[in-house]
Amino acid sequence: MPTHPARGLAICLLLALLPATRANTDEPTYREIKPILQARCVLCHSGPQPPLGLSLDSLEQLLKGSQNGPIVRAGAPSSSKLINRLKGLSQPRMPMTGPPFLSEEEIALFERWITGGLKPGSAERSAEVDSSPSVSPGSAVNYAQVEKLLVRRCVKCHSPSGLMGGPPEGYLLTSYAATLSHEDRARVVPGSADSSELVRRIRGQARPRMPYDGPPFLDDTEIALIVDWINQGARDAQGKPASLPTGAKVRLHGRLEANWRLDSLPLKVNAATRLEHSPRTGDYVQVRGRLTSGGALIIERIRPRH
Repeated sequence: MPTHPARGLAICLLLALLPATRANTDEPTYREIKPILQARCVLCHSGPQPPLGLSLDSLEQLLKGSQNGPIVRAGAPSSSKLINRLKGLSQPRMPMTGPPFLSEEEIALFERWITGGLKPGSAERSAEVDSSPSVSPGSAVNYAQVEKLLVRRCVKCHSPSGLMGGPPEGYLLTSYAATLSHEDRARVVPGSADSSELVRRIRGQARPRMPYDGPPFLDDTEIALIVDWINQGARDAQGKPASLPTGAKVRLHGRLEANWRLDSLPLKVNAATRLEHSPRTGDYVQVRGRLTSGGALIIERIRPRH
């Protein structure tokens, strides 16, 4: 049966459009990749000290790679370190804040971008992302500001599949709820940075000092940000202060001072407190206790540690 001329023309036009449509579908550009990087990756991979020197806040930095070399190879997704990290074929799997990790569709998008030759999609340079804390002294601090710092320096270990396997001592720093969890013990005591194990670790009052990959450790401005956040009530991202975990266990390390003080932190010692191995002023000690409703520490045990 002969084809009507108009119908034949329409079919030809449709066939002519199909290759372009397929190209747009199969070969995404950096413009489609960038939002995923900004949402899931640049919290760690940006700023002055990104892991392994790998910044992902611009196409130029992504193509530059890390101190170990390029992370993407045009036309070869299976040989690209980025894909192997996203899939978990190389450990630790990325992003470090997972699970959830990237979806299969998102990973496939990266693979198609690499297969298509790493097309930029725009002549515009992407704006660099500053993940360093920018809070003036005395201003209100919430978790959204602290999260950037925790993700960049701490989550690489304190995540379900971190550099050390599981999170050290089971402590996750991948979310607000995990950071404030007191299921095992309270590492953050809202309203009292001096009573918070997290602070004592980053200050170096407790050993080993954190982050574990330091030096460099957190600088004075970064530590002050976390101290202010906790002293202001450990607010969530919306600014709501956390509740005090009354009765929660607390475990601290530090230098025992006169009158039952731990690096200037007053301890409530009573007749029920167990003093193991005769701790003395000047000893580096471990202190275990519980929080009262007023935020004070009722000490159950003190013992020297070496």
